[in-house]
Parts: sequence; structure tokens; C-alpha cells
Amino acid sequence: MKKIEVIIRPEKLTETIKGLKNIGVTGFTVSQVVGRGKQKDTQGVYRGKNYKVTLHPKVKLEIVLSDYMVERTIKNIVDSAQTGEDGDGKIYVYPILEAYNIRTGKADFDIDELVGKEV
Repeated sequence: MKKIEVIIRPEKLTETIKGLKNIGVTGFTVSQVVGRGKQKDTQGVYRGKNYKVTLHPKVKLEIVLSDYMVERTIKNIVDSAQTGEDGDGKIYVYPILEAYNIRTGKADFDIDELVGKEV
């Protein structure tokens, strides 16, 4: 199993989720985050005063998949979320050694129940 963490622009979330559903990936967690990378600072206005925006709003998706689904999922995310500009985001892949079902308390080896069976 692998865990994919994806940080993308908020405006690309809906398109990315549609892309994931199209390949059968329906289990994921979404969080609102802020961060800093190569994307340039911007100016904001609050109550008539300018301020510098140095941390940019992003969305983080966390997906746990079987190894065979990782490459396909990454390609789909890149196709869905890419604009070609700085600030498009990052994808990180981590190994998952074990998973447990909280309801049953048992080891969960069948993560594929959340993933479409077509390869």
C-alpha cells in the first residue's frame, strides 16, 4: 500500500476529484492548508489597506491505495490539477506498512474496497 499526499490549488479541487472518481478512486481526505513554495507573494486588500500575502491557500488530498494504482492515480492528478504556473502544487508518495479498521480493530489488508477494480 502507498499513501499519496497531494497539495493543489483550491480551484482545481473539483476537477481533481472528478478525475479520481473516473478511475475508481473514491476514498480520500481533503484538508484546507496554507503554504509557501516558488509561487510569488501577492497583494491583498483588507478594509482599504494593502498587505502582503506570503502563505498561499492550498488544498491537501490524502489517498491510500494499493501499489498497482499509484502511477495511474498520479498521472490523473497531474492531468486534472496542472496549470503550468508556479504554485500548482506537489505530490508525495509514502509507503504504508499497516492499516487497521477502527470499527473492528483488525488489520485492514483490503484497501481496494475503496478503489475501482479496473486496471
